[in-house]
Amino acid sequence: MNLFDVYPLLPITLTHGEMCRVFDNQGNAYYDLYGGHAVISIGHSHPHYLQRLQEQMRKIGYYSNSVGIPIQQQVADKLGKLSNYDEHQLFFCNSGAEAVENALKLASFHTGKSEVIAFKKGFHGRTSGAVAVTDNPKIQAPFNQCHQVSFHEVEQVDTVRERLEAGNVAAIIIEGIRGVGGIYVPSSWFMQSLRNLADKYEALLIIDEIQSGFGRSGKFFAHQHQNIKADIITMAKGMGNGFPVGGILIDQKIKASFGLLGTTYGGNHLACAATLAVLEVIEEEELMAHVATAGAEWKSALAQCPGVVSVEGEGFMLGINFDFPIKDIRRQLALDRYILTGVSANPNQIRLLPTLNLGKASMDHFVDQLTQAVKSLELV
Repeated sequence: MNLFDVYPLLPITLTHGEMCRVFDNQGNAYYDLYGGHAVISIGHSHPHYLQRLQEQMRKIGYYSNSVGIPIQQQVADKLGKLSNYDEHQLFFCNSGAEAVENALKLASFHTGKSEVIAFKKGFHGRTSGAVAVTDNPKIQAPFNQCHQVSFHEVEQVDTVRERLEAGNVAAIIIEGIRGVGGIYVPSSWFMQSLRNLADKYEALLIIDEIQSGFGRSGKFFAHQHQNIKADIITMAKGMGNGFPVGGILIDQKIKASFGLLGTTYGGNHLACAATLAVLEVIEEEELMAHVATAGAEWKSALAQCPGVVSVEGEGFMLGINFDFPIKDIRRQLALDRYILTGVSANPNQIRLLPTLNLGKASMDHFVDQLTQAVKSLELV
């Protein structure tokens, strides 16, 4: 049987990882500055993470949500404390796309409306509703295009207001920091305007923190840089440090009822153990403060590299912009210099999403290697 061939792959086979390093079957050691799409938040094989999962596995690895699972409440308590969203409610699922699906469904249930406002270059997933609010027709089948969605330019509120005035908008959905579409941080003015408009026209504000959440920006959630609150927050990626887990935080004005949402695997014992470990490490190692300080210093250093036009993002969610395509640089970094980085829809942008405990020596090493790669390819 063949695998369904949908992924463009680097010719690398990884065998194991240790914190910010991964190792291939040829014995090469790589710096992982991408974390498998922002998934590895506290490091490959972090000791506390392994301990939490091993201890839970020895007890019980899974049972469905037909019985009480006390570790779910442990996660909720810790998550509420660290995020400053302790009055919201938590629903577990398994992935980012599933989180978005549930968020959109709840918004429609709560408001009785059916339209969603989304933004150009935004990405929210590949399942039915999630891909419908993603600005990429290439990955939308005719079935996905039946949803009522309007796309708007970021930083422009007039068209958003016009759609809201029509009276059928259930939700506005936006990423805390845009990721796949090209790293971009929406302005405080714009985010605060969306919050005010959602309140005025009785729509819900959904903030997608699947990539940008859990400390990656230097705040627990990226939108907290703009001093606003979301009605619903979608979460996944680094939430489980590699274990499949997702979730949504839900304003208490949205009422639960039996069967309204559901999941077979969401919130299982192992998923909760993984999430709890991530939260504990973020707190105990003071990783948000580290990311805020180190990220700002790294951003400044990267801006001085040859060929760099600008560096977008916050903390450890950065996009390095050049005025030429980065395909050859990224390939040389991976295959010759043993550094894994990411791409976005912007062909001139290298995307960095490293572990939150990345040290200065690793950051300096990347600046040096990036400089050498640009010079060796005679791109400037």
